Amino acid sequence: MKLLSTCLFVLGLTVSTLSFAPSGFAATLGDDGLHKEAWMRETFKDLSEDLAEANAEGKRLMLIVEQRGCIYCKKMHEEVFSQPNIDSYIHENFFVVQINMFGDVEVTDFDGEALAEKDMVRKWGMLFTPTMVFLPQEVAEGQTAAQAAVATVPGAFGVGTTFNMLQWVVDKEYEGDETFQKYLARKLSE
Repeated sequence: MKLLSTCLFVLGLTVSTLSFAPSGFAATLGDDGLHKEAWMRETFKDLSEDLAEANAEGKRLMLIVEQRGCIYCKKMHEEVFSQPNIDSYIHENFFVVQINMFGDVEVTDFDGEALAEKDMVRKWGMLFTPTMVFLPQEVAEGQTAAQAAVATVPGAFGVGTTFNMLQWVVDKEYEGDETFQKYLARKLSE
């Protein structure tokens, strides 16, 4: 009898644990094998034009560098970007252009140089996916996207860190004396 009640307790614990587990979100994959979101823009990947369009919409330009089969990209899309508060915040505040780390689509950088995505990513010195690149509203003549970026975030982060990074960029906190790490610590303590 004791064994039966122990088994029922374990079964009940397992069922209650499963009922509180996240439901899981399957991110949509495009023909290129990259994850797709409704807030991603299909553009000619001329970054000066993309920045002008983002500014005209009152949004911030964000580049997201990803690659086919990236487990960290999948994690970001299924566990972070899928959160309603993050999804809506990106949709409302960012103009997002996806760059394929190994793609052949031509990208024109702010300095005027046009290269295939894979060559542009190499020019920018990016090694990890996903990498989010946040651009200022104005880029000085001759600068590249990597040089002009107000923040470059390589890798996958949790919901809280990602949301706070998005807010930090939108609120232009990078213009002040508080680093993102101090900003994040302050936000977490509030």
